[in-house]
Amino acid sequence: MTTGTKLTTGDKAPTFSLPDQEGATRKLSEFKGRKVLVYFYPKADTPGCTTQSCALRDILGQIGDTAVVGISPDTSERQKKFDGKYSLGFPLLADTEHAVAEAYGVWGEKVNYGRTYMGIIRSAFLIDEKGKIAHAWYKISPKDTPTKLLKALEG
Repeated sequence: MTTGTKLTTGDKAPTFSLPDQEGATRKLSEFKGRKVLVYFYPKADTPGCTTQSCALRDILGQIGDTAVVGISPDTSERQKKFDGKYSLGFPLLADTEHAVAEAYGVWGEKVNYGRTYMGIIRSAFLIDEKGKIAHAWYKISPKDTPTKLLKALEG
């Protein structure tokens, strides 16, 4: 079960206004006129999230003017620590109330070791220059995120 509706190609990307790892408010509108990858990850500085974020950091030089923005339910302080530890170099936004995750349809029921709880369903969205969804990847694997982004930018 997920809250929110799943987004598809051509949908208008839900707007957001969230604090980044430095405490500054970041909005989707500041990326208008360029592509932006918005990816949602469950928790900063955990193995899968670290793999995903570092892999995206490592391709920043190959994606031109495309921006990368990570969003998780972590606090700005935790995001800052995560960014500092791995020198990610892109905004990490704190969606502590998971309102943006719900708007993107990535807040849902998860099962881990037999325990059911609500959390982030790892997903990524390539948003075009006009603020529309160009690609939506729900339940994406950490290793596939950079590969799918590069392939989408080529196509």
